[in-house]
Amino acid sequence: MQHLPILIVLVPMAAALLCPLVGRRFSWGISLAATWTCFAIAVRLLQQVLADGTIDYEIGGWEAPWGIAYRVDLLGSLVLLIVSTLAALVITASRASIRDEIAPQRRPAFHTSLLLLITGLLGMTVTGDAFNLFVSLEVSSLATYTLIGLGKDRRALTAAFQYLVMGSIGATFVLIGIGFLYMMTGTLNMADLAARLPEVSDTRTVRVGFAFLGIGLGLKLALFPLHLWLPNAYAYAPSAVSALLASTATKVAAYVLIRFLLTVFGPEFALNTMPFDKILIALGLSGILSASLTAILQSNAKRLFAYSSVGQMGYVVLGIGIASSLGVSAAILHLANHALMKGALFLGLAAVMLRTGSVRVDAFRGMGKRMPWTMAAIAVAGLSLIGIPGTAGFLSKWYLLMATLDAGLWPLAVVILIGSLLAVAYVGRILEAAYLKQPEPGEPGFEKVAEAPLGMLIPIYVLVLSNLYFGMNTELTAGLAEQAAAALMEIAP
Repeated sequence: MQHLPILIVLVPMAAALLCPLVGRRFSWGISLAATWTCFAIAVRLLQQVLADGTIDYEIGGWEAPWGIAYRVDLLGSLVLLIVSTLAALVITASRASIRDEIAPQRRPAFHTSLLLLITGLLGMTVTGDAFNLFVSLEVSSLATYTLIGLGKDRRALTAAFQYLVMGSIGATFVLIGIGFLYMMTGTLNMADLAARLPEVSDTRTVRVGFAFLGIGLGLKLALFPLHLWLPNAYAYAPSAVSALLASTATKVAAYVLIRFLLTVFGPEFALNTMPFDKILIALGLSGILSASLTAILQSNAKRLFAYSSVGQMGYVVLGIGIASSLGVSAAILHLANHALMKGALFLGLAAVMLRTGSVRVDAFRGMGKRMPWTMAAIAVAGLSLIGIPGTAGFLSKWYLLMATLDAGLWPLAVVILIGSLLAVAYVGRILEAAYLKQPEPGEPGFEKVAEAPLGMLIPIYVLVLSNLYFGMNTELTAGLAEQAAAALMEIAP
């Protein structure tokens, strides 16, 4: 049991190595077993953290800061649970989708890359070493470039190359920032960095390192205006990849940003001495409005919800920028809830893609009758995205509204409400086509459209029901978010 922090990374890594050896017949089964094992480990780690506090694990018995240390605190255990849960559900739901979109000879490589992506995301979450975090970031990024390029549309290669260029720039900025911090402190351990940085925080080197880290991580989490790689990546990647990226990748990047800002640099330096709070508020508001308006104009449902993700990440950074315990609680809560929403939405789009071969908004005409269960799931997840009361999305936006009003920033509350109204417009386009419009006369193949397979519907509805459950029961998500935020902001819970 004491080795669970390293096992949650080693299990998908070992499974990734097995997939090419066993061939295409067993690679999906290995991926399924690995991701559900990670889910079980994440649940146990969360239970252990709640019972005994933060877990410190020294790899190879080398004491920190000399050796690489893994550290699982309350926020980290919550993010581990989010990533492992979504990974397990996406793999479970996507068997038919993978068969439809990935050529048989490419499936072992596809599953290897998917497991390496999960390995990198989990490694970024659990590590307590800054350079090890960069290595995990590169593992996940390289796997993502490969996965996007495996899309059936030829534009997938262009999207993969665009992300390769921008992702490499972001990773380089992160590495340079870590290098500057190491230059001034002589350590890479995050806890040790947090202890040593206050002595040198007034130096130009630390401030420049802070700026490089902020820009690099902002690019990875698709913070406006560093989001240009994301719409094409989500739109042209295989459906399973879009679902996994939309629900986990940007969330882990946001977690890393929170970790550096509030744990390594500390809230006083990051959000007061450096005016990063004002920058985050400005960029968050710009992302909410700009991306939501752009989403309304999209004809491809994947691109529509991709731009929506940029706007939703604007809510997360807005919560951080408010620089209060309540604001950080809202950011963490929305980070978790958005994973549930986008997982359900993109798996629903994968089901539509499987049955119709298209995710154009026009292709949803009459789909409410042909695929009633799938469209009902998309509708509920869309209502959660808007923030309708009774859904998880409402809860996190409510927390964010309370944080803005508590800080006396009422104009921000107005923008949050405008963002929700814009979400009504772009989600409404999908629902209007599905329930209020009929397919064009003679549209080929529409009569043959059938409901998604049960193996796909069950994971989708697990996420849909989670959106409803966590909208009503706040003990797990909201309670953990409040505790984690209080610890990060150095305030007693």
